[in-house]
Amino acid sequence: MLKLGYAEVDITPNESVPLIGFNRADNMSRGVLNPLLAQVSVWENEERCCLICIDSIGFAKYLSDGLRMKVGKSLDVSIDKVMLCFSHCHSAPDADNMTSYYEMVCNKVELAARSALSDMQPILVGWTNTEAEIGVNRRQGNHNIDNRVGILKVCRLNYDMHLLLLRVTAHCNVLKQDNYFISPDYFGAIRTVLQNKYHCPVMVIQGAAGNIAPKYFNSELTPVDAEGLEYIRSNTALEDLANIVCEKVAQRMKEVNVTGDLFTKMYSESISLSSNVPSLDEAERIALEAKHYCGIDGTEWLQEIQRLHKAGISMQEDKCEIQYFSIGQWCICGVPYELMVEFALEPMQKLKDEFFYVNGYTNGCLSYFPTEEEYEQGGYEVYWSLLIYYKYFNRVFPLEKHSASKLIDFIIQGKLSNTV
Repeated sequence: MLKLGYAEVDITPNESVPLIGFNRADNMSRGVLNPLLAQVSVWENEERCCLICIDSIGFAKYLSDGLRMKVGKSLDVSIDKVMLCFSHCHSAPDADNMTSYYEMVCNKVELAARSALSDMQPILVGWTNTEAEIGVNRRQGNHNIDNRVGILKVCRLNYDMHLLLLRVTAHCNVLKQDNYFISPDYFGAIRTVLQNKYHCPVMVIQGAAGNIAPKYFNSELTPVDAEGLEYIRSNTALEDLANIVCEKVAQRMKEVNVTGDLFTKMYSESISLSSNVPSLDEAERIALEAKHYCGIDGTEWLQEIQRLHKAGISMQEDKCEIQYFSIGQWCICGVPYELMVEFALEPMQKLKDEFFYVNGYTNGCLSYFPTEEEYEQGGYEVYWSLLIYYKYFNRVFPLEKHSASKLIDFIIQGKLSNTV
């Protein structure tokens, strides 16, 4: 019989902290709009594994792995049996540069994992999809979106709701650059509405949202990712977006049949990907563009490129972990990048499987990962963001153009080779 244990902890800082997600001189928080959560679910039948959702933009990969190791030790499982799903919230602390906050989160998550393990219960599980128009592709000329809202319904043996897990796709930045309040953004609003309706915990997982902005936004500004008639400005944007998702979910819930005759599986595969160090001339051109279009100061980035050239380093490498978690036919596949939506759409289409979900922001948050088509367009998601965040990624340039096809093929093969 499939079993589940669940626990959640509040990870809201109790003081003003630096936020991360917007390029602004003053990133210090100025209060709390809503609390941040870390939610831990432990699943077990033939093997034990752990799925954790965290209200955060995402930790560096080595910090994520540090947390996974702590949880794995508490649960007596290897690191590849622990999956971290970050919401990619832009109104949460900069954990990479706050050792005390990171350690607090680790300690609380580790305690939650132990609590979840001590409360394992037999469960019944079922799944379906609905569609909700909550995202807009923010790349010029690209209209690809993933409207799927993946629904995983978990019940007790008496069919009472025990847990609801959703997978959605839209950047977690309904609150824009002029917001300084700590908030889980629209993920928190979805949880509140559905918890009140179904009287059970609700976990929300972010999809491949690297180029998908939320359709609703709350800001006095009109940022680049909210320009156009398709975007809706609203003082209640968090609730507006959440209500759309929740109404669509409610329409499908009664149709979901649950069963306990299922097997879980969690495993990881790895692939090496490379990026070139640009020439000094190319780097200077990109820095000028970033300054002109986004006001980004690329001075330190240029200095790092100069250092790499002097050291004779012309290429940098990422060892990318792809992690899968399946329950029956339902399967999520996570990668520690800001994947563009095509990374989810193409595997779904090639596998002819609407219940296979490729997600970014899993076990860390590295750079944007553009498709080959978007590589040619350049801009923020391909080049300019690296001028700000390169020091978090240990890489100064986007992965090589063909890396997108290479990763997608690898993801598909990893799914096929482990299908029971």
